[in-house]
Amino acid sequence: MGLSPEPDRRSRDASHAGSEFIELLEVMWEQGREAVPTGPVSPSQLRVLYALDREDGINLRMLAEALGSAPPSVSRLCDRLQATGLIERTPSPVSRRELELRLTGHGRAYLADLRKRRESILMATIDAMPPKARRALLEGLRSFRDAATAADQDSDRARSWRSVG
Repeated sequence: MGLSPEPDRRSRDASHAGSEFIELLEVMWEQGREAVPTGPVSPSQLRVLYALDREDGINLRMLAEALGSAPPSVSRLCDRLQATGLIERTPSPVSRRELELRLTGHGRAYLADLRKRRESILMATIDAMPPKARRALLEGLRSFRDAATAADQDSDRARSWRSVG
């Protein structure tokens, strides 16, 4: 009936290797986070910082949509981040009822330090790989990124068609 065929062995092997890779990255990422001196930031708070780094000055509603979370939950995350000096809320020049969310200098420095430490950990691992394996990794990661981007765009199109129909 419209059942998709079972994935082939190479796809399953690649999926398993990808899962192991992600687990290793999580461990490496956590090592980088633990090395940053500004104190622990939860994974949810870190997602807020990343979102504000990409979309500086967005409002709470837009941030909640970007994170796929409820505005009250995001507001509490922002409260904590503001209390630690990583973000600030400023009045919007467009609407008196809205606040814009921005990274502070401290927040930008935190992310820069975190990225630097994580990149250092990754570079040490990648440098230990043979050149041929590094080239294959680069090619594979680019292909993975392209496939993930295409899949994300396809799901966006499907959502927009469902909302029209």
